[in-house]
Amino acid sequence: SHWEHANHNDDHHRFNISGMRQTDFLFPSSMKGLIACKAAYFVAGDAGYWDVFDALQNALFVQNQNIEENEIIEDCVRESGIDFESWVHHYNSIETKDAVESDFLLVKQYNIQGVPALVINGNQQISGAQPLSKIIQVIEEITKGKEQPTSDGASCRLVDGKIECE
Repeated sequence: SHWEHANHNDDHHRFNISGMRQTDFLFPSSMKGLIACKAAYFVAGDAGYWDVFDALQNALFVQNQNIEENEIIEDCVRESGIDFESWVHHYNSIETKDAVESDFLLVKQYNIQGVPALVINGNQQISGAQPLSKIIQVIEEITKGKEQPTSDGASCRLVDGKIECE
């Protein structure tokens, strides 16, 4: 039922649940995928990170491929269009693994118990797969039109359904 709920909240209902039930591999631990995404970030910034993340999610949840396999991960990276050789360098570096471990410490600090989770202003959370309208509603309730400080001293506010930070 977890995946059915997630699929319901996916605007495009892309989860291939029946295909997932027919796979013969254990659900991935995600460490390789996290390192792959972090390496993509080091190569191509946020856009590279999310392009690889989306490709890995598509491989797992739509195509029902085992994203613990290096060949599948590499195919997803190539599909993203980032510089593959640079990505390989970062994927195999200890600095990238250390950066992922640092992210885990942040998860622990925020007391995140599952994914997805959206942390707002360092102390508010939206947990679970939620439709965009629900996320916007919660953010609007939190901000109530007032500027909210972020951890780096910048201020953010909701404008036309988007968060703008100064």
